[in-house]
Amino acid sequence: MGAPRTFNASLIVLALLFSTAFQRDTGSTANSPPLVKGTETMTSAWDVPLNPLTDSSLGTSQLDELIRRGFRIFTNTKAEAPGLCGNALSCSNCHLNAGQREKALPLFGVAGVFPEYNKRAARSFTLEDRIIGCLLRSQNGSAIADVHENDSLSLTWLRSEEVLALSAYITWLSRGIPAGARLPWRGQNTISREALLPVTRLDLKKGEAMFKEHCTNCHGEDGQGVQIGDKKAGPLWGPESWNDGAGAGKAVGRTRERPRYRNRWSPTSP
Repeated sequence: MGAPRTFNASLIVLALLFSTAFQRDTGSTANSPPLVKGTETMTSAWDVPLNPLTDSSLGTSQLDELIRRGFRIFTNTKAEAPGLCGNALSCSNCHLNAGQREKALPLFGVAGVFPEYNKRAARSFTLEDRIIGCLLRSQNGSAIADVHENDSLSLTWLRSEEVLALSAYITWLSRGIPAGARLPWRGQNTISREALLPVTRLDLKKGEAMFKEHCTNCHGEDGQGVQIGDKKAGPLWGPESWNDGAGAGKAVGRTRERPRYRNRWSPTSP
């Protein structure tokens, strides 16, 4: 991890966050960013409307390089940040299209909502705190490091170049969107309590049939992902997937129409 350069990197991220292009405005609704439509098929699964690796407006400054580094970690976490990732998932396995897909946890403007109160931790979270929470659970970082959000040990990760790079990329996606503005594309993954069924009422046979019909082409019958060229869908369960503290790992309920996972994240969902 890049600890010696942490202080400078932190200042760079803060400079981007509070730049003139990122002013606070709690009364407006943000304009829609270039989201990949949620109805698109798997042919668009790796489309990235805003890609810092090809964006000619970025130069060679430390900040620009940090943004590119964050994108690479976001889309290939295990390879780019092995010390923070305990499974085979990348950030983009949940935040599809590098955090730029409609109804798939898009991250446009999200940097401007922090600090934000986190119910699980019972304290205010910075963007970096939230990133660490994802790394610990969705990417099972807790399997390789004894780090917890409310422990002083988490400072090791909080100060890491990898976390700062992810913060820089997410903040770059938020440029031009006023901090505090209402984000209509955020929160669309929430499922109402009325639409959920208790575990005791789940129809496992129906779920298996739906999985085989709709999911195996990409995830395989074992749920571990099918290699398609240089791409591979993420594992849905097992030691290479989320741990049981992750939000997706707690999706034990199902909607009345289709399994929760497919309903909210799959590119083939209506």
